[in-house]
Amino acid sequence: MNRKSTVPDGLVIVDKPSGFTSHDVVAKMRGIAGTRRVGHAGTLDPMATGVLVLGVQRATKLLGHLALTEKEYLGTIRLGQDTVTDDAEGEITSYTDPSGLAQEDIDDRIAELTGDIMQVPSKVSAIKVDGKRSYKRAREGEDFELPARPVTVSSFAVHDRREAVTQDGSPALDLVVSVVCSSGTYIRALARDLGAGLGVGGHLTALRRTRVGPYGLDAARTLDQLQQELTVLPIGEAAAAAFPRWDTDAKRAGLLGHGVRIDMPSGYEGAGPVAVFGPEGRFVALVEELKGRAKSLVVFAPEG
Repeated sequence: MNRKSTVPDGLVIVDKPSGFTSHDVVAKMRGIAGTRRVGHAGTLDPMATGVLVLGVQRATKLLGHLALTEKEYLGTIRLGQDTVTDDAEGEITSYTDPSGLAQEDIDDRIAELTGDIMQVPSKVSAIKVDGKRSYKRAREGEDFELPARPVTVSSFAVHDRREAVTQDGSPALDLVVSVVCSSGTYIRALARDLGAGLGVGGHLTALRRTRVGPYGLDAARTLDQLQQELTVLPIGEAAAAAFPRWDTDAKRAGLLGHGVRIDMPSGYEGAGPVAVFGPEGRFVALVEELKGRAKSLVVFAPEG
């Protein structure tokens, strides 16, 4: 089946497999959808699995705004070992026996890492330092420091505590945790900082993203499933699910569709991007409130 001319504008929610980079998934989706107009809303590390939001066709214009939404994760933190990469893929750099740790001390340290915090990203992150990716500098052995950044950890909870044994037979402690956080939060860094605060070191051994904004695992499909049946969430439905909605008349919709700034109804102050719908529910634009007027961020005038 040739989908090149028939694939609709919309989002594809992928359940990313371990071992794939986000770019690998995009490349695979380009083949499945028969179009090069595919992008992703925020990366997932190769080790991680779970929700990766892709945009197809004109929906790629939504991705930068979707990337800023809240995210939710389920992961495993191993206490007792530090690694170069703050996860299981890096070389172990230190070991401390964590078997005597009290749960109360763990809970106290987790509380310190919850809320509005300053976080130093992992050096193997994709953050750019003087125009060069941090992970490339780290792999080349450069000595550098990343500045701390403000992030919000809305929830950081321990669901299970398991005694473990490292490859060399030393004791370790695994914590199964869930995290709800703002965009830009590194779960690897939470694992590293939890271990550091407890004096035993720590790193991430497993990570599954269970939600990006309103899109959860229930809406996600594996690449194999998408190869069999390409499931695309129409762009209007995607926008309505992710952003506040403003239904307006044909005249205002037409003006906004041409990028004209018009008065905006009250109630959207500080709401961030707002999805504008015209008559018959047609998605027109993504706007933001600026001094009482609607400023177009992305316009979706009909093609053709």
